[in-house]
Amino acid sequence: MPYFDVASAAPLHPVARQALMAALDEGWADPARLYREGRRARLLLDAAREAAAEAVGCRPDELVFTPSGTHAVHAGVEGALAGRRRVGTHLVVSAVEHSSVLHSAAAVESRGGGFTEVPVDRGGAVDPEVFERALRPDTALAALQSANHEVGTVQPVPEVAERCRAAGVPLLVDAAQSLPWGPAPEGWSLLTASAHKWGGPAGVGLLAVRKGVRFAPQGPGGERESGRSPGFENIPAIVAAAASLRAVRADAAAESERLRVLVDRIRRRVARLVPDVEVVGDPVRRLPHLVTFSCLYVDGEILLHELDRAGFSVSSGSSCTSSTLTPSHVLKAMGVLSEGNVRVSLPVGTTAQDVNGFLEVLPGVVAGVRERLGVAPSAQPAGSADSLVVDALGLRCPQPVIELGNAIGGVAVGGTVTVLSDDEVARLDIPAWCGMRGQEYVGEASGPGGAGIAYTVRRLR
Repeated sequence: MPYFDVASAAPLHPVARQALMAALDEGWADPARLYREGRRARLLLDAAREAAAEAVGCRPDELVFTPSGTHAVHAGVEGALAGRRRVGTHLVVSAVEHSSVLHSAAAVESRGGGFTEVPVDRGGAVDPEVFERALRPDTALAALQSANHEVGTVQPVPEVAERCRAAGVPLLVDAAQSLPWGPAPEGWSLLTASAHKWGGPAGVGLLAVRKGVRFAPQGPGGERESGRSPGFENIPAIVAAAASLRAVRADAAAESERLRVLVDRIRRRVARLVPDVEVVGDPVRRLPHLVTFSCLYVDGEILLHELDRAGFSVSSGSSCTSSTLTPSHVLKAMGVLSEGNVRVSLPVGTTAQDVNGFLEVLPGVVAGVRERLGVAPSAQPAGSADSLVVDALGLRCPQPVIELGNAIGGVAVGGTVTVLSDDEVARLDIPAWCGMRGQEYVGEASGPGGAGIAYTVRRLR
């Protein structure tokens, strides 16, 4: 069964498994002790730190291991802000950062600080000049991911880093998605990553802080990991994480080239094979193994279940899944369609046969889901009504958009359809529908009696 969700977690790399088993026998003792077993554990820990630092591009004494990538982000943000508290308590982040960064920003705001979200373009990238304008005299830290976890867009980190450096603001880079594929982007002041993204064991994160960056670890202190990540180190897992990072980076160039060809095939053929699909993310500046697309008139949860039944494990940033009732903040910031969203992230070793099998199954699965939801044919003759009102209150995505698609044929060209909806997703998906179907999005207003929002669309063809 093809597993296409390494952006969430990669299968344990064979090298990681071997290193883990060996370190369970050799690295169980306390590395802070001076007896033989402790010295052996310390050697393993030091070797792992050197290997990870080499992959990151920093000194070993600049890097510490944490219990997770999220822990690394939280520790990095809190430590950097505390170290620069005399400057201020303002944080600048992109609107498409990982939730761990946004949660940290919300925590800063709850304590009386503040943060600014820098918008992105439709491809998911920030504009360095816009990012620079968000920096203020009281900005203590900026954060920008190296590449997006949902759509794969690579951010212009070096350009942003140059502007942050000129403003005297350190830049934290979340490199969790990109680190397996190549060196960290230039210019970072703090860097975080997570081992389970490259085939290491879950429960190991990296936090690197450049020398000269003011940093004050927060919370109860400890003697281990420079006081930045207290607690007994999980040496076997750390050794396995470092070993697997070195292994995947050794093959990264060749595997990147091979997977990019397969992802390009998905990007091209999905748009041809499946009607009413939007492939999202930058088509050029992107990770080599990840592609995301959204399907009109499709319930994301049903779609993922049906693909799973067909033998393909994929994930979604769609709001139409059981894990969330609001649109993906990434897709929302990009202004793209969120319903029926599918993220495909290919693991090392994926074959052309695996991808071709997915492309053979996908059109039928999407068509089946649409049929179950009662989607009318795309081509509809023009009706005679000047306007129609569709009551979709209480309906969740993609139903409001389905109702719009079914109703548009009832009005004449130039006529309008107004959809009443109390689903937040409609604010994103109805304008996206208009862009995909060549209709005019007129705007929104409060619904009658304050019930929901009224979204008006004019038929152009």
